[in-house]
Amino acid sequence: MSSPPARPKIYHITHIENLQKIVNEGGLLCDREMLHRGGPSETIGISDIKKRRIEELEVSCHPGTKVGDYVPFFFCPRSLMLYVIHRANHRDLAYRDGQGPIIHLEADLHEVIQWADAENLRWAFSLSNAGAYYAEFRSQIDDLDQLDWAAIGATDFRSAQVKEGKQAEFLLYERFSLHLVERIGVQSTAVRTRVARALVGAAHRPPINVRSRWYF
Repeated sequence: MSSPPARPKIYHITHIENLQKIVNEGGLLCDREMLHRGGPSETIGISDIKKRRIEELEVSCHPGTKVGDYVPFFFCPRSLMLYVIHRANHRDLAYRDGQGPIIHLEADLHEVIQWADAENLRWAFSLSNAGAYYAEFRSQIDDLDQLDWAAIGATDFRSAQVKEGKQAEFLLYERFSLHLVERIGVQSTAVRTRVARALVGAAHRPPINVRSRWYF
């Protein structure tokens, strides 16, 4: 739909309570594997959608794999999912503590793809919400221009078209190494302190920045 940025970034959001496990594991694991291990310390997603992603929704460009087999990322901070968390009024969202404890793990898309290819890990991206039955998937860098980059960068997502485009996801099969995180974005200095504490002793300690514009 439009030309991608020269160096697109991708973002995984999680609760600060999950960071210590991520550090201990050396990175992120897909939802299927996390469920097998008993789940995260704090779940911030919608359980029915996570179940659908694990059990039903296939990534068409990699036959035999499900969305829940991949670690998910958005192409922007301040995502629609974060908005749902911020509003804390979705009937199917059990988590009700708002966006304050949520952290963003930022990585460079091209560096992640290069690492994935070297590790022989499959990757893909959806053109809209990967948790929807109608999602379309791609697995070629040349197809990045099929994403709606204007929608991805939009701050006003009341339009249905913008809402769909903004929910596009990058998916990395099974695992994502912590060393790929370029920066951790947080909403407050209090959470920055907690992140720094969790990173003590970690092999990779990315910068931690208070990024108020990444939040609502």
